[in-house]
Amino acid sequence: MDEGIRQNLSATAMPLVSVVVPLYNMEEFVGDTLRSVLASTYRNLEVIVVDDGSSDTSPAIVAKIAQQDSRVKLLHQANAGPCRARNNAVAASQGRYILPVDADNLLAPDFIAQAVTILEAQPNVKVVCPSMEFIGDKQGPWRLPEFSRSLLARRNHIDTCALFRRADFDRVGGYCEKIIAREDWDFWISLLKDGGEVVRLPEVGCYYRVRKQSKRIRDRKLKAHVTAVLNERHRAFFEEQLGGPLRRMRSWSRWINFLTRPLRYRKVVTAPRSSAAVKRFVKQLPWRFAQDGREIFKNRNAIRQYELGEDSVVVKQFTLPISFNRVVYRWWRKSKAQRSYEYAMQLRNLGVGSPEPLGFCDTGSLCKIGYCYYVSRSSKLRYDFRDAVNGTQPDETKILCAIAETTARMHEGGFWHKDYSGGNILWDRIDEDGNIVNIPADAQKIYGIAIELIDLNRMRLGKVSLELGCAAFDRLEVDTSQQRVLAEVYAQIRGFDVEACFESIVAARKARIAKG
Repeated sequence: MDEGIRQNLSATAMPLVSVVVPLYNMEEFVGDTLRSVLASTYRNLEVIVVDDGSSDTSPAIVAKIAQQDSRVKLLHQANAGPCRARNNAVAASQGRYILPVDADNLLAPDFIAQAVTILEAQPNVKVVCPSMEFIGDKQGPWRLPEFSRSLLARRNHIDTCALFRRADFDRVGGYCEKIIAREDWDFWISLLKDGGEVVRLPEVGCYYRVRKQSKRIRDRKLKAHVTAVLNERHRAFFEEQLGGPLRRMRSWSRWINFLTRPLRYRKVVTAPRSSAAVKRFVKQLPWRFAQDGREIFKNRNAIRQYELGEDSVVVKQFTLPISFNRVVYRWWRKSKAQRSYEYAMQLRNLGVGSPEPLGFCDTGSLCKIGYCYYVSRSSKLRYDFRDAVNGTQPDETKILCAIAETTARMHEGGFWHKDYSGGNILWDRIDEDGNIVNIPADAQKIYGIAIELIDLNRMRLGKVSLELGCAAFDRLEVDTSQQRVLAEVYAQIRGFDVEACFESIVAARKARIAKG
């Protein structure tokens, strides 16, 4: 072992490395594989072997070695494939670092020590790979290209045998058990698609055995299955790297996507002040919406919440319009997502509160619009209008005044909210010392109350008359005294007669009730 590596390892405690070995009918090779691992110059390791329902003497060979070296542990499972075996092995492991090794390959003595030293010293490195050499039916070096995410999108160029952190394994959920071939490719995409470096050591660290019946050769017949699962799980990654999905002709994916781009409509806009993480997230819609996040609402539209580092964001997916409108929205009208984004920007410029708009994404085909997504920062306000008028708020009048003034400002700016219901008016308090409690600094604050309006895609633009403005309150379930408070503040801000506003609000509410 290199003297510099020896000094680095002696200067710090040697973290435990867990070597995980899936085993299925490898009686001819597994003994040599385990002996090569146990001969490593790095001594603080454990070897977890999971027998995947072998029908030969493989488990007995491993059990005998385990009796001679306590670092080896043998587990059993019904035949379920290497992904389940590796996941079970990691679940039973204790190491800070994980090294998968196939049961017919051989490990070089110095690889683990060299790889641990790099991962300990360089947090930005996620994976350390050995140089590879073929043994068995094929001889000579396995010349793999330097790592890049662009190349990883088209082909796997990292062997299963590579060292990585247990924390990263847990973060991505381990090996996908749905994919039945090229599972290591799926795993490396999961681990590396959001960043991180890969280091390939120049020395041969692993000897890869080629056999006529090896899994790598059998997997070549499952290209269609592999492509379908990878697109299902990593469509955002392929969109980012290839401009569209991974194709059956993988090397030609980028060109095929470029040529077919006119047939696929996609419009993405992000707010200039958005963080890099948010901008990348918006560009990954709609696939991120389908795969993760926490669902907070689902009816005709759906809303999911995401935590992106320090940013908490909400995404609203709008339902598909009727067929004719899908053509209209594709060519002549702005989508609901785009209108939500632009209206929020304009209202905030008027001093009317709304959660910070971060971007939108429209999808579709050449002729029709598809699903559209509006992204905003999560509101920190805890209450909506219905909480203000349920008889439990001692400062109900102040809250109503703040809501009435917000409505008046919106109408003075030429915006009339066509879905002005109680659930779309959010509010919260500022504490008695003047400090904001759970409220963003740029939220509108009136009478010690912060107000934000949501669900903005349906707006009527233009001059808002007294009658039209007062009709906006018709969906708010309030009594006569509460209507009086709304009318007084609304009239004062807009310069209207109080009694005329009050009568209009009452009449609009009665008409709404009469309609049912």
